[in-house]
Amino acid sequence: MSIIPIPKDYIMAIAPYVPGRASTGSAPLKAKLSSNENPLGCSPAATAAFFEGGRALERYPDPSASDLREALAATFNLEASRIIYGTGSDEILHIAVGAFAGVGDEVLYVRYGFAVYDIAARRVGATPVVAPDLDYGTDIDALLAAVSPRTRVIFLANPNNPTGTYATKADIKRLHAGLRPDILLVLDQAYAEYLDEADDDGGLDLARSSDNVLITRTFSKIHGLAAERIGWGYGAGPIIDALHRIRAPFNVTSAGQSAAIAALGDRDFVAAARAHNAKWRRWMADEIANLGNAGLRVIPSKANFLLVLFEGSLSADIAYHRLIALGYITRWLPGQGLPHGLRITIGTEAEARGVTDALRQIIAETVG
Repeated sequence: MSIIPIPKDYIMAIAPYVPGRASTGSAPLKAKLSSNENPLGCSPAATAAFFEGGRALERYPDPSASDLREALAATFNLEASRIIYGTGSDEILHIAVGAFAGVGDEVLYVRYGFAVYDIAARRVGATPVVAPDLDYGTDIDALLAAVSPRTRVIFLANPNNPTGTYATKADIKRLHAGLRPDILLVLDQAYAEYLDEADDDGGLDLARSSDNVLITRTFSKIHGLAAERIGWGYGAGPIIDALHRIRAPFNVTSAGQSAAIAALGDRDFVAAARAHNAKWRRWMADEIANLGNAGLRVIPSKANFLLVLFEGSLSADIAYHRLIALGYITRWLPGQGLPHGLRITIGTEAEARGVTDALRQIIAETVG
């Protein structure tokens, strides 16, 4: 008999989530491009609402987030009763597995999927199953082939993090059509607002008409409210009811609810952030792809970042540490099976030009 508390084996098998680095150490910081934050900040209206909403610090926030759910419903033409909210979309991803999977079950996702999926599965004793990718993107056939009698939840980020790849509306429809009705399909749309209207994957409509689809979104990315950790989800009534049973109480602050409502109302800010991202994502992708003979490959992205693969003589490891020394923090991804990749957030114009020039300098120094 043990004389100390012993955690579950499946908990100790979890590799803890490692966030993007935030410090260059002794080097002057020029740009933090490791966490896919909005370089334009957030809506001024959201900032004002945040401070106004935080005046009554002694009061608990609205536990049902009624006004926020109504604002989301009005913005996206949804039913407020079918919306859940969380401490970032991460909480919703975790409770989706907690409600629908456990010991002996399987949670399926594509290789190079979001790191939280593995953690969420192991946290409840479920087995994570990884389907092969298709050139760093989602392979619908491989996902369907990996479904087993034990599969209970499938995660698909669209656009995907950390690759930026995208599954079309037809892809999503085909995946869903091939699943048993008792499998919960979770479409993680953290970066959906960066898509052009023509690229809508149909997830919200699918969740409206299906009993086994959950959409998750976040205010951390295009809305620029990462500090407040506000996420939301939409699905069939029974799904949402189950999630409410295990979500944390009072999980979105009063100030956060107020800021999120104001952010939804500032369509001009969202449009400006989307346009800025599209312009400088395209510029950076072209510039990096043409950086001499260094063997750099840019994976086509629909998100607010680029995955740059180092397939030549310059390694991602060396580039990552040299960029830090030059003041630019990116995301090196050995823990996600991408030791040859750097994920680089699309920053301001100055940051985009600066990090590209820094890569050019590193290539000149190491490759010639």
